[in-house]
Amino acid sequence: MTEQQGTPDQLPAEKGQGGAGATYKLAVFEFENFRGKKVELSGECKDVLEKTPRVGSVIVESGPWVGFECLGFGGEQFVLEKGEYPRWSTWTSCQSSYTLSSFRPLKVESGDHKLHLFENAGFEGRKMEIVDDDVPSLWVHGFQDRVASAKAISGTWVGYTYPGYRGRQYVFEHGDFKHWNAWGATAPQIQSVRRVRDMQWHKRGSDQSPVSSSCSFLGEAS
Repeated sequence: MTEQQGTPDQLPAEKGQGGAGATYKLAVFEFENFRGKKVELSGECKDVLEKTPRVGSVIVESGPWVGFECLGFGGEQFVLEKGEYPRWSTWTSCQSSYTLSSFRPLKVESGDHKLHLFENAGFEGRKMEIVDDDVPSLWVHGFQDRVASAKAISGTWVGYTYPGYRGRQYVFEHGDFKHWNAWGATAPQIQSVRRVRDMQWHKRGSDQSPVSSSCSFLGEAS
């Protein structure tokens, strides 16, 4: 028997995000498999629990977005690209922390991606450059798991504490991150990184990297 959802609550944007002409739309549901109370978002929301007692599933119609464990964009981060998330295990691999309480759109201003990772805070120590590529393991490319600062030269990225895009997630939007606290981490540990995709630049279902993609260990930062 199909549950009647009725008219969804709609929360307008509190503040615009993204590049020029960007549109964002996300729907959260009270229960798994898109059942129960539905709330639609078109911009950042500091407290979705004002409208629904819990978030059991999510549909991203246009994005990408980042969801947060705590109110006011705090706690663990969960990147949500265009698609359906019928249960918590589709947005995280961590059973101890999967609550979604606040959301905001992610800025993706171009289809190009370049990221610099540094061993030490303040952009010091060993350096790794990643261009238009996803890296499931930094170790494979001669880097270590210690990443204490970073520069997102272009594009938006997400880093993970473990290889294979597992563990805690950390968002890197365009800008400089002189210390791991700047991306919300409590320790300088990242072992895999990937690009955050926007359907404005990447067609759904495309998993091919550009021919010019590269990943290189550059030694000591100058």
